[in-house]
Amino acid sequence: MARLTRLVLFAITIVSLVALGLGAVGVWLDYTQPGPLDEDKTVIIPRGASVARIAEVLAASGAIVRPILFRAAVTVTGQARLLRAGEYAIPAQASPAEIAALLVAGRSVVRRLTVVEGHTTSQVLALVTAAEALEGRIDRITGEGAVLPETYFYSLGDSRAAVEARMTEGMNRTLNEVWAARRPGSPFKSPAEALVLASIIERETSVAAERPRLAAVFFNRLRRGMKLQSDPTVAYALTEGGRPLDRPLTRIDLRLASPYNTYVIDGLPPGPICNPGRESIAAALNPAETGELYFVADGTGGHVFATTLDDHNRNVARWRRLGADDGDAPPP
Repeated sequence: MARLTRLVLFAITIVSLVALGLGAVGVWLDYTQPGPLDEDKTVIIPRGASVARIAEVLAASGAIVRPILFRAAVTVTGQARLLRAGEYAIPAQASPAEIAALLVAGRSVVRRLTVVEGHTTSQVLALVTAAEALEGRIDRITGEGAVLPETYFYSLGDSRAAVEARMTEGMNRTLNEVWAARRPGSPFKSPAEALVLASIIERETSVAAERPRLAAVFFNRLRRGMKLQSDPTVAYALTEGGRPLDRPLTRIDLRLASPYNTYVIDGLPPGPICNPGRESIAAALNPAETGELYFVADGTGGHVFATTLDDHNRNVARWRRLGADDGDAPPP
């Protein structure tokens, strides 16, 4: 009798173990099989979410079917404490195991924010403020010309202050690098002065090949004690850097009393008029070697340069004829 009892208990144990094994295999198959999503889907895992909450979020989004099995699997595999919060792009048919691996790796959605060369700091901060998925405010005052125009990548929940700090760090690094490689004989006493001229060059042209030539014109004028007479400085003075000027300049504008109006002041204005890119900074510190003192738009997006005032006046007259119909000619 005792022997029969032992046999029965042994049989029950074997059956139970087989059942458990089959159950575990079933759970693992369910965990590794393709998921229910028929297209990619973005899912946000909140900060501080428990494993149970993460499973609920995934189930609510349709990424998994059985949250209990997901919880069990990530717990058994040791992944539960490694799951990271963030914004994730879940691929179509991703298995629960693949989703867990995605969350463990922290491969969250990467967003981008592009700062265009020549934008004012006011425009840049408005762009950062309006950027989706960023958090917090920028409390410190960011100066004109302090941020480097380029594309910045960020993730959901990153702070606006941190993104702005990366922008200013980028400008400081770039300015110092280009300053260290400047051409001998530069008239600038500091990188900050070079940044002012770079900002004027940036606003004067979008043609990269012209920048060293424009820098040479401004250099030559500074050396001769001539006023820079740069239209973008007048536009900046009129709007105080808050927005682009939405009309052509007039003769009255050129007489505006402002430390930024290079038609009335000598030398450089007291600060940058925009945030210049690396190419304009490099041009300011490595100008072309020319004797040119003047330039005017050529009607195609570039400029015509001149060494003498007579040649310049002829170029201006030609441009006025070209721009008469659309109001783009320089002020008389």
